[in-house]
Amino acid sequence: MPQLSPAIAAIAVTLALATPAQATADPAVTVANGRTQPVFSYADAVREHVYVESPLDSDGDRRLDRVRVDIIRPKESGPGLKVPVIIDESPYYDNSGRGNEAERKVYDAAGNVVKFPLFYDNYFVPRGYAVLNVDMLGTTRSDGCPDIGGRADVLGGKAVIDWLNGRAKAFRADGSEAVADWTNGKSAMIGKSYDGTLANAVAATGVEGLKTIVPISAISSWYKYQRSNGVVYNYDYASWLANYVDTDPEPKCQAVRARMDAEDGDATGNYNAFWALRDYIAGLQGDVSKVKASVFVAHTSNDLNVKPDNFSIWWKKLAERNIPRKIWVGQYQHVDPFDFEGRRDLWVDTLHRWFDYWLHDVRNGIMNEPRADVQLSPTEWITQRDWPAPNASQISLRPGADGSLGLKPARRGATATFTDTRLSEEQMVADVGTPHPGRVAFTTGELPLNMRLSGTPNVDLRVSLDKSTSNLTALLVDFGEDSRVDWRRGLGITTLTEESCHGESTALDDACYKKTITNVATRPLEIVARGWIDVQNRDSSLVSQPVPPGTSVKVAWDTLPHDYTFKKGHRIGLVIAGTDGDYSGEVGTGAKVTVDLAKSQVRVPFVVGSPLADVPQDRTAFRGPALLDLPEPENTFF
Repeated sequence: MPQLSPAIAAIAVTLALATPAQATADPAVTVANGRTQPVFSYADAVREHVYVESPLDSDGDRRLDRVRVDIIRPKESGPGLKVPVIIDESPYYDNSGRGNEAERKVYDAAGNVVKFPLFYDNYFVPRGYAVLNVDMLGTTRSDGCPDIGGRADVLGGKAVIDWLNGRAKAFRADGSEAVADWTNGKSAMIGKSYDGTLANAVAATGVEGLKTIVPISAISSWYKYQRSNGVVYNYDYASWLANYVDTDPEPKCQAVRARMDAEDGDATGNYNAFWALRDYIAGLQGDVSKVKASVFVAHTSNDLNVKPDNFSIWWKKLAERNIPRKIWVGQYQHVDPFDFEGRRDLWVDTLHRWFDYWLHDVRNGIMNEPRADVQLSPTEWITQRDWPAPNASQISLRPGADGSLGLKPARRGATATFTDTRLSEEQMVADVGTPHPGRVAFTTGELPLNMRLSGTPNVDLRVSLDKSTSNLTALLVDFGEDSRVDWRRGLGITTLTEESCHGESTALDDACYKKTITNVATRPLEIVARGWIDVQNRDSSLVSQPVPPGTSVKVAWDTLPHDYTFKKGHRIGLVIAGTDGDYSGEVGTGAKVTVDLAKSQVRVPFVVGSPLADVPQDRTAFRGPALLDLPEPENTFF
């Protein structure tokens, strides 16, 4: 090997000595291929906690409640590198845990979190973000009492955004004031279920600095979470949930829970001030008109915990205000898109690009792509310009006196009757074509082509009662053998032992999570859409108006939304019954319900291109499947 000349050797030495000097340059976020890159050490990240002062005293101890905020951020963040923030505020960190594997926070001797639940910290901190796990007021290590969607829940989370932007105070454990001099003030909120609900709620206050939210299976109206047009799903639910998420001794917040029971209006099921305070679409403290943040919605059409009208109405109102938005609609039960089979990598990458765009100003084109990702079957997803499908049109299907369902109205004077008794949905859909005292059922003939429903069906009935009210249930049913997402079992997924990793790990906090597969069941029918109403609330959820017995009244209401394809050869069924024993805490009124068939219909949003003019009205009696054993869906609420 030839010897270097003295001059070349001197240059080589100079370059070698100059190399470490690169590390003294100001740290910076790196962007390549439209994405921030993992250039910061996760192992070396700063892990700390503060207590943000809220503006209220929810537990009545004469001190303003303080919100516990656990922080992980790049070591380099500070006055020289200000980073944006991703927040997961939750009431579940010390009870049910977070995610499919129910992870909880793990603390070191100094009280700092060394294991943050979920992958957000592992993935985003190396890419130049701070991640904050916030204990909702009244839970885990925060002060106060849970308010179940009310002022404490909302203003506690808002105070954290205010602190990040210099508008609120925070303190360390030793009492010294903490200043967020490491953030640029741009924040996102993300989370599933209650966590995503808090994101909706805080965004609906219009707080400055909250740039985007990602509500997953989230509530937009607590009334819609626990009521449907006067029908009560569960009694004293708010106080029960408050007690569940609060692991402090029960007496501490008993007065708050008692006040919830007194104010929730369970006796009537009506919408009142209690629910208006917990309404983020058009409520007393939150309103969609105040939203400044962009919104990336993820929900599932078979979620019968946070029922899908919580996303569909929120989404519609956001669209009316032209809020920048994106949506994923799956067919599982209460499941995070991270656990949709075959979609995990895409979800993480989409989330990454979304946060990069809104928080790091990376021009990556995500807002120019189709707005909606929609699941049509266990294995089929499509993208489209918006949701519902922009080319969907409401088509009226009309019940006939012979049990048929088609495009033509029944003859004038035709009626059908049943009695409002408490039935399970299994009973409601069994043996259609055979008379049942607790329901009436109507079916089309065999469909000549596939027909895709996209959006929210509307049931419009003319009824008379022999009592002052009745509960009504409407079910839109797909009759036909098929393999579908089995959302009734395991929320629609089975967890495997194999893992995938997204982000960097430490010995105490790895970035790896078990994969899932979709549960599939082959059954002769599927209940596609459901809707409930107390006839007393036919004109408004605000007041009860008893029906004079024998008087004919119009009762119209929306079912829950869906995106679903009725396949060629199947039949569409409409079942009208009384009290739904699966989803209502009420008992039947015993009222005899007479339906004027000529003046009744169900409007279904079918995608244009389906054979809308050719829905076959089969005049021969269809005998549907006998009583099926439909597994009771799990009601996991976290």
